[in-house]
Amino acid sequence: MEAYKTRPGFRYPPGVKLDNEGANFSVFSRHASGVELCLYETPDSTAPFQVIRLDPETNRTFFFWHVYVEGIREGTCYTWQVDGPNNTKEAGFRFDKDKELLDPWARAVSVKSWDRRKASRPGENRQTAMRAIVVDDRYDWEGDQPLNHRLENTVIYELHVGGFTRNPSSGVTNPGTFSGVIEKIPYLEELGITDVELMPIMAFDDQDIHQGAAARGLRNYWGYSTHSFFCPHPGYCVFPESGTQRREFRDMVKALHKAGIGVIMDVVVNHTAEAGDQGPVINYKGLFNEIFYHLDPRDHSVYRDYTGCGNTVNCNHPLVTNLLVACMEYWVREMHVDGFRFDLASVLARGEDGSPMYNAPVLWSIEFSPILARTKIIAEAWDAGGLYQVGAFPGFRWAEWNGRYRDVVRRFVRGEKGLVGEMATRLSGSSDLYEHQGRLPINSINFITCHDGFTLHDLVSYNQKHNAANGQNNRDGTDDNFSWNCGVEGETEDPEILLARRRQAKNFMAILLLSQGVPMMLAGDEVLRSQKGNNNAYCQDNPLSWFHWDLIEKNQDMLRFVSRMIAFRKRHPNLMRRHFLRRICREGQRLADVMWHGFKLNEPLWDDPEAQFLTYTLGAVTPDEEDLHIILNMAQKPVKMTLPQIAGRAWYRAIDTWQPSPEDIVDKDHQTKIEMQAYMAQPRSVVVLESRPSGDVGSRSDPAQKTHLMAS
Repeated sequence: MEAYKTRPGFRYPPGVKLDNEGANFSVFSRHASGVELCLYETPDSTAPFQVIRLDPETNRTFFFWHVYVEGIREGTCYTWQVDGPNNTKEAGFRFDKDKELLDPWARAVSVKSWDRRKASRPGENRQTAMRAIVVDDRYDWEGDQPLNHRLENTVIYELHVGGFTRNPSSGVTNPGTFSGVIEKIPYLEELGITDVELMPIMAFDDQDIHQGAAARGLRNYWGYSTHSFFCPHPGYCVFPESGTQRREFRDMVKALHKAGIGVIMDVVVNHTAEAGDQGPVINYKGLFNEIFYHLDPRDHSVYRDYTGCGNTVNCNHPLVTNLLVACMEYWVREMHVDGFRFDLASVLARGEDGSPMYNAPVLWSIEFSPILARTKIIAEAWDAGGLYQVGAFPGFRWAEWNGRYRDVVRRFVRGEKGLVGEMATRLSGSSDLYEHQGRLPINSINFITCHDGFTLHDLVSYNQKHNAANGQNNRDGTDDNFSWNCGVEGETEDPEILLARRRQAKNFMAILLLSQGVPMMLAGDEVLRSQKGNNNAYCQDNPLSWFHWDLIEKNQDMLRFVSRMIAFRKRHPNLMRRHFLRRICREGQRLADVMWHGFKLNEPLWDDPEAQFLTYTLGAVTPDEEDLHIILNMAQKPVKMTLPQIAGRAWYRAIDTWQPSPEDIVDKDHQTKIEMQAYMAQPRSVVVLESRPSGDVGSRSDPAQKTHLMAS
């Protein structure tokens, strides 16, 4: 190709900015002594058609190197080559003039010829380097804006973009892509969730994997190995080599928004795919390694590892803070996402010396950014270095993955005794964690399962992890699952055990959607997707991890239960409060907030070490809403519960997980009226009753329940 003419260009913005006359290229490298821009015609061109050597006198402003290339076209690929000192041990510099580097601010990336092993060795890697792609900013949003659902009204669905449609049973045109998700939007609408939380969709290195898994031909599936914070993952695109990543991602966001579904991104900015000392040089190491990562001050070749992934991003260095905040603002402003979940977010609370700091600049900059003001920000409030901040994460509006909620609910449902008091606290929004700070129930993201750990099916089917397929001799993944297999480990044909497992799964889902706070469910749990006991399927890009669409028919009763539970929650404002419950009651009248019970009304079993059940009554928030009476019986025997009496109103059974489908959850107009003043809650079941005026039309009485109670 004919060489392009150049001008000095500008330092801002970093990355590439295309206009009608050409494009401005800019990259930061404080200690570089020489910089070259390599231009390629296509992603698989064997050599650059032009190499532009930047003059430090005219093409450098402060520590930014820049050049304007006249007439360059969209779709052109480029890399950087940077020379400088290489005294890694003393100063942390890792400059290698022969390495081709990826632009950290790239908007589109080609990984067509990428070889991680080659990039991990010193010297030239021209044929196997990642390349950035010049792209245009223009896109027709058709008036779209982020939805920003209120947190208290949100039901989050954690979804893996690739695995959601990669199975042939999905029937989509382009499996495993953003486009594939668009085709499944009607399913998401019918399920009733309000927001999808996408597992990492920033460009990541699928070759970053444990050697045992690599020996089995496996790849990094989850995507917690980011290398380009501004770029959608090319592996989820139909035409990635054409630089269509942004358009394809935007098409998906716009389509989800048209269906009323928000988009939350799971972002991994605590570490990168460059790993530790023996890891590859992709971008940050070769440009500003000494700034971007936490290095051991005694030996700068050693990376401090608070992430378990080989390196830790130095998030509170001024340059890095600016990069990360600009990145989040970019995804909201330019890509219209509705929120972020930050993986190992406690890393972002570490200062430049690695110690925790409450006033961490990056966290407060994200909290107070005007562009992010209505955006959901969710923290996984711990890291692999031992920093655990659930209930104490810096900031006010940061929501947190509530790991304590997950563990307590799992233990209670599997039948552990003496958890009634803490269970009540978790159901009420975890006031012990948040209220004293002036925070709210919506700061708690409640979940039973997520990508990391057992699926819901496996939680009720396995007592131990079964991770041998990962190639690490079953050493990976947590051993603390708080699971119960209902009597048999793994697959079984025993109808009684299968029935018990299904009831337990419904119990979990019911409790999740009855809890104050923000519920999050794992995609596939609503149809009982299994990973055969693998609780760390990060490398299983195969049917073990994929969504099996034939389960919709096979487990339609479970799908029906979950979708109706979501609908039930949506029509009850008393389950979606912004403020903590007040323990106020007026006996015989409509309730205010909550009453807690045990065997007798208003006598909860807080201090009973044998208690395995909890009963409470939630008052209505609006005049036309029903009060709710909720019974959680995880004992192995039925329990007779006295019902509170409310003048002029009667109780109707809405939910009972002991009942077979479709009686397990019943629409308002077909509910059973409870004729007695007590209810027999069966073993390991969740019951929810609604109070309405006693003369409501369309309800039916329950003679079987009446006879049962009288006999007891």
